[in-house]
Amino acid sequence: MTDIEQSVPAKINLLGLPQAKLETFFEKMGEKRFRAAQVLKWIHQMGVISFDEMTNISKPLREKLKEVAVIEAPEVIQQWDSKDGTRKFLIRVSGENAVETVFIPDDERGTLCVSSQVGCSLDCSFCATGKQGFNRDLTAAEIIGQVWQAAKSFNQFEEGAPRRITNVVMMGMGEPLLNFDNVVDSMNLMMHDMAYGLSKRRVTLSTSGVVPALDKLGEHTDACLAISLHAPNNALRNELVPINKKYPIEVLLASAKNYIDNLPDNRRKMTIEYTLIDHVNDRVEHAQELAVLLKDIPVKINLIPFNPFNLSNYKRVSNNALRRFQQVLIDAGYITTVRTTRGDDIDAACGQLAGQVQDRTSRSRRYKIDQQQLESSADLIPVKLVAVSE
Repeated sequence: MTDIEQSVPAKINLLGLPQAKLETFFEKMGEKRFRAAQVLKWIHQMGVISFDEMTNISKPLREKLKEVAVIEAPEVIQQWDSKDGTRKFLIRVSGENAVETVFIPDDERGTLCVSSQVGCSLDCSFCATGKQGFNRDLTAAEIIGQVWQAAKSFNQFEEGAPRRITNVVMMGMGEPLLNFDNVVDSMNLMMHDMAYGLSKRRVTLSTSGVVPALDKLGEHTDACLAISLHAPNNALRNELVPINKKYPIEVLLASAKNYIDNLPDNRRKMTIEYTLIDHVNDRVEHAQELAVLLKDIPVKINLIPFNPFNLSNYKRVSNNALRRFQQVLIDAGYITTVRTTRGDDIDAACGQLAGQVQDRTSRSRRYKIDQQQLESSADLIPVKLVAVSE
C-alpha cells in the first residue's frame, strides 16, 4: 500500500449504525437529522444498499454520500437447507474468516441465531465454536448484516412479503458481552421501528457470564436475557464453563437478577439454558440442586440435549434421563421446556456452529492434536484385544 493510499480515510459503513449514530453522521455532513430515518428504512426495511436507489434523497446528497460512506453487507459464501426447514448460512468476514448463522422455523415463529465473534475466546467444553479458537470481534455491520442477508434470502424486503424472521437470539458463535458495543448497537437496530421493528421480547442475548458487562447492560438495552448455565454448582460449572472460575454462579445470578428486576416490564423472566450431557450433568440430583439454586429468581428453564461434534467425547443425554430431569423441575414449579434439536443434518444444531476461524490462539491446534491422539489410541485398542483373544 502506498503512502497516498494510506492517507485516504476509509469510508464508513452505514449498515451497522443505529439511529443516534446515523444522525450524528449526517449532522457532521451538515445535513438534517431526519435523513437518518430515511436511510434506516431504505437499508433495513427495503433491503436497499445502493445510494442511487434512495429516491427520496436528493441527487447531490447521494453523490456526497458515495464519497464518504458505503453500505456493505458481509457475503454469504454458502447456504444449506435442512430437511426440517432449518437454514444455515456461512458468511464471509475479513481475514479469510467466516461465521455461521442459523434460521430455525417453528410454526408461525422464525428464529435467527446470530454470531457475535469469529470463534470464541471462551472455551466451554461442550461447544464446537470454542474448539475453533478465536480471531476477533465482529463489527456491528457484520452482526446486523447476518440479519440483513437472512431477510434477503427469504425475500422479506419485498413489498407485502410475510416476515419470516420474527425472533433473533444472540446465541451463535462467540460471547456477545465480550463484544459489548457492537452487539448493543446491532440489537437496538433489530428492535428499532425504522429498521426491523422486533419486539424487545423477541430479541435475546445469551451470555456465559461476563458479569461486568452484564452489570451495565441494562443502561443500554432492555432485550431479553438468557444465562448459559449448564451446571447447578460451581465445581461442575468450572469444568464445563471455565469463565465460572472468574465469575462464579452466585455472582452471575445476582447480576442477572438485577438486570431483570430493573426492566420496565416486571413480568419478564430470564431464560436459564442447561445443556444436558450424558452422565455429566443429567442426574436427578443435579435437577434437584438446580431447583434450589434458582429459587426466588424469575426464570424459565430451557433444557438442551447435547449435540455431538467431532472434537468432543461427550454423548447426548438419554431420553429417559432428559424426561426425569425435566419432571423434577416442573414438580418444583418451574416452566421447563426442551429445545427440539433442529438442523443437525447440516451441523446447525445448538453447540455445533464452527465456521472458518483463523485462530489467533493455539487452542484449535491443541484440540486437533488431542483428537488425533485419541483416535490413534482407539485404533490400537481393538488390535490388542484381538491378539489376546486369539
